[in-house]
Amino acid sequence: MQSIYLIRHAKATGQEPDAELTEEGLRQAEELAELLAEHPVQYIVSSPWKRALQTAAPLGKTVLQHIHTDERLQERVLSTLHLDNWMDVLERTYKDEDWTEEGGESSRLAAARGLEVLDELWLRPEHGGAVITHGNMLSLIIRSHDASFGFEGWKNLTNPDVYVLEKQQEDEVTHSIRRIWRS
Repeated sequence: MQSIYLIRHAKATGQEPDAELTEEGLRQAEELAELLAEHPVQYIVSSPWKRALQTAAPLGKTVLQHIHTDERLQERVLSTLHLDNWMDVLERTYKDEDWTEEGGESSRLAAARGLEVLDELWLRPEHGGAVITHGNMLSLIIRSHDASFGFEGWKNLTNPDVYVLEKQQEDEVTHSIRRIWRS
């Protein structure tokens, strides 16, 4: 693979695994499919959560590709507790990648599972792939390629959002990343 399109799901009704896209989100998913139809998307993998799959569906139909699911692309759980201060907790996880709240997953562990998916995609024979995931997971993947991308970067992500990760021709190990979605 030469290019991987990293996609945050469209606007959803909530944060639960079964939260659906809003009417606006369904329209955004169609717009996303139109945008990516101009790019070499030959393999699609998505979080199994409903809003991610609903975002992926129009793309799969447009580029005539099956949507594969991978649990490693699920959103990171910050804690099993109800957190009134969840934004503060999330910000702390960008400052200390190994810190966790009770029952939560560290930034380092969450990023590692997302990057495992990407490592497997780079070995695939297709030219380009699409990964549909969630905001925090997307931000951790971006951060692994751009260390300056942190809590503020996460706050600036939109629903949906799209970044493309491309292999550098001279160096098959180095990748460049750039945003292609214009909200």
